[in-house]
Amino acid sequence: MTDKLSADPAAMIARAREVISLNIQALQQLEGAIDDSLARAVDTILSRPGYVVVTGMGKSGHIGGKIAATLASTGTNAFFVHPAEMSHGDLGMLRKDVTVLAISNSGESRELRDPLIYCQREGIPVIGITQRPNSFLGRSSAVCLTLPNAPEACPNGLAPTTSTLMTLAMGDALAMVLMDRRGFTAEDFGLHHPGGKLGMSLQSVRDWMGDRPPAPATLPLTATFAEVVSGITEGRKGAAAVINADGTLAGIVTDGDIRRAFARGDLSGLTAADVMSPRPKVIGPDARMSDAIDLMTQNKIATLLVIEDDHPLAIVHIAELMQAGYVS
Repeated sequence: MTDKLSADPAAMIARAREVISLNIQALQQLEGAIDDSLARAVDTILSRPGYVVVTGMGKSGHIGGKIAATLASTGTNAFFVHPAEMSHGDLGMLRKDVTVLAISNSGESRELRDPLIYCQREGIPVIGITQRPNSFLGRSSAVCLTLPNAPEACPNGLAPTTSTLMTLAMGDALAMVLMDRRGFTAEDFGLHHPGGKLGMSLQSVRDWMGDRPPAPATLPLTATFAEVVSGITEGRKGAAAVINADGTLAGIVTDGDIRRAFARGDLSGLTAADVMSPRPKVIGPDARMSDAIDLMTQNKIATLLVIEDDHPLAIVHIAELMQAGYVS
């Protein structure tokens, strides 16, 4: 048993740094230990049409849940199943076309035995992550991803610390190699992450508009100043697209253009052509929302026209993006 740590801040900082140093050393050992077993694990998963079912007990299970989530979000269908639940009916989730990713540092977790025996009987390949390749898990695995025998950061050598970090890193390595092999793109990632700022930024402008976007306020070049003000007000976007006779885009009139016209004094005879900005910033519907946001923020504009074949489709307003969480 170790001595109780001093309450001295310097001692606590030194101990924290020691833990981080041990983790770094463990990861360096893991980096050097990566071999062709990882490539065989990737090939095994890619050769199987079904899900990857991740399982593990205790801390290994918590890490397994994160690995399953990473796999699922990067193109490899996966979910976590608790090994004890498998012994009480959830083995029915293991179809013959799945791959099982089983995690146990010792390789001897009692709760894994039933699922591993079932996989052997049903011909379901197991990819094991363990420190002991000669354990029950190691011997039951079609591919064993062996972790280095690095010491735990726990002073008693009991609480999983470096071992769980290495397991997590191994899972990330497996997921990223699978992602690369599948050619999983940023657009694919966005489809799997529609919520949150990251996922929303990867969506297309067309996704943001929806199937039936509200038509933008449009004005002919000859619209009077009063008609321009009325059109912007009714459009409720702080802007209106000015169009040529054939419907193509001629320019944009914004609230700012209206204020500048008032500042000039004489409004008599002014038309949309007189007050519009003839070269507005525009974006296509298939561009990413991140591109639209960058265009608006870099040019310090509150409205952005979406056009297709030189015809206005919609107007994006910065207030809408802020309300939807695209912009903070």
